[in-house]
Amino acid sequence: MEAQQGRVIPVAIEDEVKKSYLNYAMSVIVSRALPDVRDGLKPVHRRILFGMNEMGLRSDRAPKKSARIVGDVLGKYHPHGDMSVYDALVRLAQNFSMRYPLVNGQGNFGSVDGDPPAAMRYTEARMAKLAEDMLKDIKKETVNFVSNYDDSMEEPEVLPAALPYLLANGASGIAVGMATNIPPHNLNEIASAVEAYIQNPEITIDELMEHITGPDFPTGGIIFGTKGVRQAYKTGRGKITIRSKVSVETTKSGKDVIIVHELPYQVNKANLVMKIAEYIRDKKIEGISDLRDESDRNGLRVVIELKKGISPKIILNQLFNQTQLQVNFNVNALALVDGKPQLLNLKDMIVHFVNHRREVIIRRTKYDLRKAEERAHVLEGLKIALANIDEVIKTIKESENVGVARTRLMDRFMLSEIQAQAILDMRLQKLTSLETQKILEELEQLNALISELKELLASEEKILGVISDETNDLAGRFSQARRTEKVIDEIEEINIEDLIQKEDMVVIISHKGYIKRVPVTSYRVQGRGGKGMAASKLRDDDFIENIFIASTHDYILIISSEAKAYYLKVHEIPEGSRTSKGSHIRSLLSISANEDVAAVVALQDFRDDQFIFMATARGMVKKVSTSDFSNARARGIIAMAMKGDDKIVSAILTSENRDIILATRTGVGLRFSEEEVRPMGRTAQGVSGIRLAPGDEIAGAVEANPEFHVLFITEYGNGKRMTPDDLMPHGRNTKGQIIYTTSDRTGEVVGILNVLEDDEIMVVTSGGTSIKMKASTVAIQGRTAQGVRVFDIEKPDVVVGLDRVAREEEPEKESKLSKMDPGETPE
Repeated sequence: MEAQQGRVIPVAIEDEVKKSYLNYAMSVIVSRALPDVRDGLKPVHRRILFGMNEMGLRSDRAPKKSARIVGDVLGKYHPHGDMSVYDALVRLAQNFSMRYPLVNGQGNFGSVDGDPPAAMRYTEARMAKLAEDMLKDIKKETVNFVSNYDDSMEEPEVLPAALPYLLANGASGIAVGMATNIPPHNLNEIASAVEAYIQNPEITIDELMEHITGPDFPTGGIIFGTKGVRQAYKTGRGKITIRSKVSVETTKSGKDVIIVHELPYQVNKANLVMKIAEYIRDKKIEGISDLRDESDRNGLRVVIELKKGISPKIILNQLFNQTQLQVNFNVNALALVDGKPQLLNLKDMIVHFVNHRREVIIRRTKYDLRKAEERAHVLEGLKIALANIDEVIKTIKESENVGVARTRLMDRFMLSEIQAQAILDMRLQKLTSLETQKILEELEQLNALISELKELLASEEKILGVISDETNDLAGRFSQARRTEKVIDEIEEINIEDLIQKEDMVVIISHKGYIKRVPVTSYRVQGRGGKGMAASKLRDDDFIENIFIASTHDYILIISSEAKAYYLKVHEIPEGSRTSKGSHIRSLLSISANEDVAAVVALQDFRDDQFIFMATARGMVKKVSTSDFSNARARGIIAMAMKGDDKIVSAILTSENRDIILATRTGVGLRFSEEEVRPMGRTAQGVSGIRLAPGDEIAGAVEANPEFHVLFITEYGNGKRMTPDDLMPHGRNTKGQIIYTTSDRTGEVVGILNVLEDDEIMVVTSGGTSIKMKASTVAIQGRTAQGVRVFDIEKPDVVVGLDRVAREEEPEKESKLSKMDPGETPE
């Protein structure tokens, strides 16, 4: 060290790392990643446009190889990798990346599928017409120039930028510790907002949003809601939800087809199609039979063909939830203001643009004024010379040299050196009367221009007027309609039910507590007296105890033997096959080990004007508003206070304006007005519904509706239909009358159901056998009849339950009578 006469300066490593890292970070922030708020450009874009302008690659000239442009920009202004320059050049030319492209590219410049552009040696480029407005007046000292990286030449610090580029094309970039993401907007709307701000500098952001209604992406799409847009415009940060634009068509074969016409901004179409295909293959999205990309030069078109009977809404919700058919654009409006990163709201960006244009126009006007005054000064000298042409010629002829002649002219006619030199440089043709007149006219025009420019510089209002006029002129020349549709309504958060196909399910609960759901379509219609088909594969000591039909979107309210209420959604029940055992109900609900399922009811919602009517085996009845069970969920709440070994055997949805029919296992029925049972709280024990004979129990309860028949089924497979009017109304807590004559052949009554003539019913035995049949095949008989053979059952198997199947031609109607609104009459 002594030999080299150097010295070591000790520096703490943390200080050196901190200093070096900060220097690097600031270099990235200022010189690479963030746009300048004035022209909206990053340095690389600014250098590309300036370099192309210096090369003369204007819109009316022949394009040049991209490699030549990249080399010129790289060698003169941008000392970084050549691909960084070429990638930036390519993006400026992509009409799916830029709302208003600034480069006209010839050749392969990439695609919305993510295809890379051709190598720079194959492509050609030139400036777009709009880019010329970014550089307009740059030679008029409108912006400052700084030295390039090696001080060999100069480059502009910022472009004049007549185009409000930051709003029109947006920006995205990742710096160190910060990033920017600004969406593009429609130029017409921006011009309108600029004019509104100039007219009223105190304008609010809400008022500006009347002009700029939201981002306008080059790929179109649909923006949902104003909340995210408003937040982004007010704070500089916000989440904007963008959906693809789709339509639904129906093929000749009756299948629905989803057509995707536009994608959210920056979504790769090829990757999207591949992802949808993966979800179809992995069965994460079911119901799609075919997927095709039919996009061509006329536009984007992705075809998603659905299987028959599948709801397009459900599939769309699944696609929106799981794929990039719906994305969030996270706005982070960060830009450089006076060389420092600053988060900007909508008004800030407009204010900074107007201030920049104000400075550009002032500097341009001063430049034009100076040039006009210089020219007028020369013309004044020529005017004097023409007025005294003979003497001027004589003076020049008598002078020894040019210098002497210039001095004599200055002294004789009180001219400046510039004027005297101009006279000496004047050609003889200017002495003609026509040329003389032209000089005088030009001088007059220049004096008028000088006066006009001085008035402009003296008036802030006129300067702002020029900004408004030039911005409106730009918008007029490059006017385009909005591409991105905007929906005012806020997009709802996608509920899990929106992703599930709405269809009727057979829900089966066994005595041992196994539960499953099976699509109704898995069962085929059979004739009366058929053998049926297996509905569940159970253990020898287990049997089916509850069966009902409900939509996947319905609630299932379960009343346990201990009179506790639980609920879950049908779609939450694991789906199984007809022969599968299912899952144990305790895996879904918090039912205790000594608690069994006593009754179930399907409902759409919990409401104050809808009631659950419960009947116990010992003849007690109770009515509770469904809204009292809204917090039951999986843990359960008390539904009814029970006495002794009594248990709930039936629970139905009712209104308060119909009669109730109770049926006992020995065939006794009682019809009484529901109004005789007042609504009670959950913890009440109810009132007596029917006086039972010793050993008798209630088998079920239904509403008395004249539009329906009452269908009975016995434990050995007999059944009949009867009209509610066959049963005379009596008072509550009376003995009732015979409604079914039971015998050893028929067995006791085990089920009662309201049905229409063309309804289908499902009957299930304790052994797991089921039959689906038309209700019309069961004969209509009187009160004392023993019914007809409905199910060919073999003892010791017995019937345990039945339910009504929703009609396929009425898919939007509910699958159970009990799911109707109070007082509603079936069609």
